[in-house]
Amino acid sequence: MLSTLLLPLLAAATMPESPPPPPPPEADRLNACLAQLRNDSEAAIVAADDWLDESKGAARAAPLQCLGAAFARLGDWAGAEENFLKAREATPPDASAQRARLAGMAGNAALADSRFTDALAALDLAREDATLSGERQLAGDIEVDRARALAGMGLMSQTRTALEKARMDAPGNADGWLLSATLARREGDLASAQKFIETAAGLRPVDREIGLEAGVIAVLSGNTDAARKSWQSVVDADPASREALTARGYLAQLTAP
Repeated sequence: MLSTLLLPLLAAATMPESPPPPPPPEADRLNACLAQLRNDSEAAIVAADDWLDESKGAARAAPLQCLGAAFARLGDWAGAEENFLKAREATPPDASAQRARLAGMAGNAALADSRFTDALAALDLAREDATLSGERQLAGDIEVDRARALAGMGLMSQTRTALEKARMDAPGNADGWLLSATLARREGDLASAQKFIETAAGLRPVDREIGLEAGVIAVLSGNTDAARKSWQSVVDADPASREALTARGYLAQLTAP
């Protein structure tokens, strides 16, 4: 067994380096489909449907993924969720990381539709696949989305557990720290909330949601100067944004008699 494994390495040492193989046709076609939907989602759906009709077995995964993305682009979250899940089913079991990503896409589509129970079901599938893949970062990213679904269902103890796993497995995911800060603040643990939001801000220094939350934590902690600075940074980042409108309201409350 060992000698068989070594043979390709020995051959590579004596053979000239060959160019990398071209990407599979499915990948090229998927990229083209995803590019098309950015300009014309309806046309992308027609093209993906035609592609799906001519595909069999695992080859169905790519057109189904494009269909899911196209429906998401149109705001048809149920259609997006359905097609992402079908794409996962068409993906071979040994491609567990890809199956996890597709189930995660389905879960996020359901989250966008505020269907938290459906989102959790899809994200639980994603978690199982990610665990099988051994990709710790992927598993942590999925826990962040599971936390959103669990919070939407009012399951705060399970939300806390999901966020603990997210911080451990995906420490570079700023959303995990932001959600942790929000949960800690709502539970009255301002010390933990401050630590979490500082980590989130370090990972994503210019972020309107993080700036809003940082200001809320600061004002509840009695630090109005820090709150004012955080909220003003939100306004400065994008004056026309929804977060900037909220920040202006908070700033007005600070200056109100």
